[in-house]
Amino acid sequence: MNFHLFNEDFLKGVDRLKENSIDLVIADPPYSLGKDYGNDSDKKSPKDFLNWTKEWITAVEPKIKETGSLYIFTTWRFAPEIFSFMKTKFLMINEIIWDRKVPSMGGSTRRFSSVHDTIGFFAKSKDYYFDIDSVRVPYDPDTKKARTRSIFVGKKWLEMGYNPKDVWSVSRLHKIHRERENHPTQKPLKIIERIVKASSPENGVVLDPFAGSGTSLVACLLNNRQCLAYEINPEYCSIIKKRLQRIKKQEKLNLEISFV
Repeated sequence: MNFHLFNEDFLKGVDRLKENSIDLVIADPPYSLGKDYGNDSDKKSPKDFLNWTKEWITAVEPKIKETGSLYIFTTWRFAPEIFSFMKTKFLMINEIIWDRKVPSMGGSTRRFSSVHDTIGFFAKSKDYYFDIDSVRVPYDPDTKKARTRSIFVGKKWLEMGYNPKDVWSVSRLHKIHRERENHPTQKPLKIIERIVKASSPENGVVLDPFAGSGTSLVACLLNNRQCLAYEINPEYCSIIKKRLQRIKKQEKLNLEISFV
């Protein structure tokens, strides 16, 4: 099983990937908001940022299977330009809004507070893999009881749960959260697991070009997927290694992970 973490700039390593070999790409690149990732990767000008974004999207597109898909995390500031470009290469399936559940505590008085990230869901073709049953949301007992009239009995949606909507209300990871690693923009495992389960088959190959704190690798480790991940910052690679080893031990998983 392929499970590799490369301490490398994705654009320098992408040519080693085979064409039509990736089932799912989960991309959480810098947003061009000036965050400190231990380098200048998030401090490009808007023009340079968009050119760089187009470069890596163009590079990854031929590596994705015809049944594959790509999810990209971004900010509302650049989502229109990025999504417009991506629609020249992919089918756009969803614009997902991640409601970070930020509490109302002051903020700017010259605009509405920004409390969401945007996730673009794109597919290589109309034959893209998608398993809605793996991510259905169970109904609570009261709702199920209210739907027990004869016309609903035995309905799949009632027994298995409903299709997640395109607004995902999942709390951001606060500093004291037990899942939190030392990374400024770590994504919750709950969100990444939903993407992995819905858009890649078991034993499928998931690519993360910007691994960050390693949440995509963790989701793959816990859900029987292969994973190829790139992270340019050696300190983040160290965090990922420790995180994966800790989870392997906790879950008693027998899987070899290659760190390059």
